[in-house]
Amino acid sequence: MTPQRARRPEHVTTALQQPAWPDHDRLDAVLERLGTLPPLVFAGECDQLRERLAAVARGEAFLLQGGDCAETFAGTTAAGIQGKLRMLLQMAVVLTYAASVPVVKVGRMAGQFAKPRSAPTEVRDGVELPSYRGDAVNGLEFTAGARTPNPERLLEAYHCSAVTLNLCRAFAGGGYADLRQVHAWNQDFVAASPAGQRYERLAGEIDRAIAFMHACGANPEQFRAVEFYSSHEALLLDYERALVRLDSRTGQRYDLSAHLLWIGERTRDLTGEHVAFARSIRNPLAVKIGPAATAEDILALAEALDPNREPGRLTLITRMGADRIADVLPPLVAEVTARGTPVAWVCDPMHANTSTTASGQKTRDFDDVLAEVTGFFEVHRALGTHPGGIHLEFTGDDVTECTGGGHQLTESDLRHRYETACDPRLNRSQSLDLAFLVAEHYRQHTAIHPAPAANPA
Repeated sequence: MTPQRARRPEHVTTALQQPAWPDHDRLDAVLERLGTLPPLVFAGECDQLRERLAAVARGEAFLLQGGDCAETFAGTTAAGIQGKLRMLLQMAVVLTYAASVPVVKVGRMAGQFAKPRSAPTEVRDGVELPSYRGDAVNGLEFTAGARTPNPERLLEAYHCSAVTLNLCRAFAGGGYADLRQVHAWNQDFVAASPAGQRYERLAGEIDRAIAFMHACGANPEQFRAVEFYSSHEALLLDYERALVRLDSRTGQRYDLSAHLLWIGERTRDLTGEHVAFARSIRNPLAVKIGPAATAEDILALAEALDPNREPGRLTLITRMGADRIADVLPPLVAEVTARGTPVAWVCDPMHANTSTTASGQKTRDFDDVLAEVTGFFEVHRALGTHPGGIHLEFTGDDVTECTGGGHQLTESDLRHRYETACDPRLNRSQSLDLAFLVAEHYRQHTAIHPAPAANPA
């Protein structure tokens, strides 16, 4: 991989949702250093993920993308990383076995250290300070020192991403992800959780299926390891540009901060810097699509980001809201499909279902999350199109951030373990409940619209 020059182009400052860095000389020094560091992922891995997402676009596989709302430096621990990866693996097992579908596993991990904000500043008790934009930019503590954007944090974000990826790769290929470990992933969870007990029954079925295959002489490599890919929002353009490398095989540009990059709802302006940057790289891309988007908006973005109409290049992540998806999504899917645009449709049931309690805490009602997922499947079932995946914010811990679920959490329960640095996440029990619901919906969908035969290529 050949590094690109990391120095900040002056026009990046016109981009939306960028920090007001107070010291551009320090910023340039950091970007220069990032430009010399090894890539976090490899171009060949990005190409492999694009092939897997092409299968999703063709209706042959399902995308499971999830992890933290906003990763933190303090949360970059072995236990924290293992918990989120375990949650992803457990949900993937439920979907693979219960829905009989290959699952592409992509972590919202190893780079999700920045967040867009609705306002550049925050006011508390008459004091106005910069908004918290994620650990890659500033600190959560409400002090002038913590909230001042610090470019040195970009280096820390790089190193925390590297640590996270290293551990995830070790777990994914070193035995932890072996399907014969399905019970071990759940040992501390079964007794206290109805979702855990349901998962344990499914794990028993998997054990019997594996034993049968072993008795027949089969022991495929796929039982012992999994493919894991990383993703994050390509928000901080200074950071993303610094990690662009030329692929020595092809001479093409890849942003090697992650395998998959997405453009957020706030930054998907067709003429904006984020779309311009995404057009310049070869990674698979995703775009968040909210209820204000029109079919014309989506088709224009598809033309800009995937002019060659390459399956696997572009994923559309819809975030409509439980009360709007049935009305807003059908005309978008119908028009994009009619134009022959080869995209994967994925549901984000989190971001348009956020509310604020009387005490000022953000939360999400689990019933709203379920309702948006149900609406997503109903739309695709009616149109005969493929419901390609889900995009979630979850944690491997038993946090109390979203109300509802098997334990019927209420607003008064939020104070017990409300730990998120930004938006509320699903806990372990809620995540597994959702996985079982998605598996059931997918089974019902394929009963009416059978999946196509896998492409031998």
